[in-house]
Amino acid sequence: MHHANHFYGHAHVLARYCGLGDGHPPRINGYVQHGWNIGDGLAPGHPYAERTPSLLWSEQTRRRAWSVGRRNVVVVGAPFAYLLDLRRDDPPPAAREGTIWYPFHGWEGQHVKGDHRELIARIRDTEPGPVTVCLYWHEYGMRRVRRLYENAGFRVICHGYRGHWWRDTDPLFLDKQLTELRRHARVASNRLTSAIFYGIAAGCEPAVYGDPMILAKEDPTFGGTARIRRQWPQLHGESVDLPTAVAIAHAELGTDHRCTPAELRELLGWARPAGGTS
Repeated sequence: MHHANHFYGHAHVLARYCGLGDGHPPRINGYVQHGWNIGDGLAPGHPYAERTPSLLWSEQTRRRAWSVGRRNVVVVGAPFAYLLDLRRDDPPPAAREGTIWYPFHGWEGQHVKGDHRELIARIRDTEPGPVTVCLYWHEYGMRRVRRLYENAGFRVICHGYRGHWWRDTDPLFLDKQLTELRRHARVASNRLTSAIFYGIAAGCEPAVYGDPMILAKEDPTFGGTARIRRQWPQLHGESVDLPTAVAIAHAELGTDHRCTPAELRELLGWARPAGGTS
């Protein structure tokens, strides 16, 4: 299995949806898009075998992949969409309160440069209620960065470790994220990212504002933050139109393309048991 299929517990969520339980998921025959992006669904720099099926979130991403020469691409919807279906009968949350804020983050190979103090001031000036700041594991492990948000009086959390090369994946990452999103009235970030679309799908009012910060050696191939702001202006600002945001999130997460368990097992290569898992 491509190691990125394990990121955020995606393979585990899909296995649960397919009725395979909570254990180690079988090998997936293909590359599952692991985050919202404005390219062909594949993460730049990740090893990829030619002709391996690409299992993408949305029709928009499929069209972009086709336009750059990718073939054998299938739209299946985002793993988060399957988690929403798995947890559709959860007891309704208590009254939502405050904002969950996701500062843009780096990872092992790229660090973010930006002024966290300036961002904190902007959050304080904008958000009407209590604020939970969710730091990505990378920044959460940086005591200096974490303390800035803690000392500002925010509740600071982390959903867990994404995983890397099949190690240390938190299979409940998305579950923790969904639980937190459902506690809050708003979801916000300084960039339009997966977390914003997840929050909208989970019933939060979205906002995207503040310094988008700079990612070291950021790949400009598909247009970067400038293109994101041009193409999705409706989702930027301290307050956005909720029905419009819901429609966009619905499309970007590929909710209408969510498969039945039997269909998904066939697409992932799980319809017929195969020896070994990885």
